[in-house]
Amino acid sequence: MTRKRRRLYIVVAAMTVLGLAAALVLTSFQDSLVFFRSPTDLVEKPIPAGRTFRLGGLVEEGSYVKDGVDIRFTVTDLNETIKVQFRGLVPDLFREGQGVVTEGQLNESGVFVATNVLAKHDENYMPPEVADSLKNAGHWQDQEAAK
Repeated sequence: MTRKRRRLYIVVAAMTVLGLAAALVLTSFQDSLVFFRSPTDLVEKPIPAGRTFRLGGLVEEGSYVKDGVDIRFTVTDLNETIKVQFRGLVPDLFREGQGVVTEGQLNESGVFVATNVLAKHDENYMPPEVADSLKNAGHWQDQEAAK
């Protein structure tokens, strides 16, 4: 076997191992990716029950119901609404009419069962995904223009 052929075999083997390693890394990342959806996105393109994703929008006025640690509310993007159930403590800044991002899954009846609830952190903040969703729906009011 010549020196050139040996080098070629080593390069081909190294590229094969590198390709397999990249495929394994990408496969493991796919399981941990969590996509963001708005209520309108869910109505237009339903997601199968049991798949984890993030739901964002505004907490609809008058929809917040607390029963011990069980909490129910509705998330809206001012076009569509999705009912949300959550068991646990919500952040102190969680209120009706404010931006929220929830992480969880849809159940068989179409109710979003949240495992995590994130609320805004100051008076002017809204999660970027929620702001983009409201802009796309045509319901965005710029804070500077409102003043």
